[in-house]
Amino acid sequence: MFALRKSLTCTLRTFYVRNFRACAAAQSAVSLKDRSFLTLKDFNPDEIKHILWVSADLKKRIKHEGQYLPLLQGKSIAMIFEKRSTRTRMSTETGFALLGGHPCFLTPQDIHLGVNESTKDTARVLAGFADVVLARVNSHSTLEELTNEAPIPIINGLSDLYHPIQILADLLTLQEHYGSLSGLTVTWIGDGNNVLHSLMMSLAKLNVNLRVATPKGYEPDSQVLKEARRLSKQYGTELFLTSDPVEAARGSNVLVTDTWVSMGQEEEKKQRLRDFHGYQITMETGSVASPDWTFLHCLPRKAEEVNDEVFYSPRSLVFPEAENRKWTIMGLMVSLMTDYTPKSPPLKI
Repeated sequence: MFALRKSLTCTLRTFYVRNFRACAAAQSAVSLKDRSFLTLKDFNPDEIKHILWVSADLKKRIKHEGQYLPLLQGKSIAMIFEKRSTRTRMSTETGFALLGGHPCFLTPQDIHLGVNESTKDTARVLAGFADVVLARVNSHSTLEELTNEAPIPIINGLSDLYHPIQILADLLTLQEHYGSLSGLTVTWIGDGNNVLHSLMMSLAKLNVNLRVATPKGYEPDSQVLKEARRLSKQYGTELFLTSDPVEAARGSNVLVTDTWVSMGQEEEKKQRLRDFHGYQITMETGSVASPDWTFLHCLPRKAEEVNDEVFYSPRSLVFPEAENRKWTIMGLMVSLMTDYTPKSPPLKI
């Protein structure tokens, strides 16, 4: 019996060591240098895991160990903002500077993108000044044109179709909290918007289930939904859509929402508030979720979306989530601009 137990222990140890080494080798082999980052649709599971690994490694080495890592020394980033944002601007500026680079913030008044100068010409001009461009734009087509014309990486800081850098922060936050992403169930309660679209393009690849509740008429984009269904089938995860928030929340580990009235939709506010009645996330919503449920919101938050009891509760991860915007944008920029290999073990995603 002792010999059998010893043999089994050795076999299991060998299995875990081999799998750990295989995981580390797979993630180390990933190279994203010189790629653009417009949507998580374009990135496979190992590539998403690699970005999260680099992000966690930088956070550990810089924040917790006090190391100085000028990985982007001598580099510049052009930051185009057609829409203003606290978190996107601060995370990118402070993160790029912390890595030794120089950020340059550009508003519509600074460059008149597509108005005083064509997007095509702007892309080519910026490519001569900067090493990477982050653009927070109204139309996703603007990003596509920048990518087609600029021979440097373009990062989507937000568009009407996707918000992928937000999802990187969400994923790292959940990884830190739960220790693993695989097998989690995330519930989205709210508008079928760009944040939801980016969740739909990424969660299945990490073995995360997605349940969605949107009011009728506010469903996600049909083409995004079609691709999400394909991904769900490919990776064997659940994708469930309903108009009932409680039904969507049932058994979920994570409840997520966002603004009901995005920038540019102010004239629709009264109608939207009526249409989203009953979609506020409360402790009652959480009562049908998993006992370990947590809450995410990309901010800024309005009280009608989630009440104070949830938002300021220990279940709320919104402020670690906001901070992780910095570490994940840093991890992304380092991944797109260098051949950096993390020093810490790969995440057990």
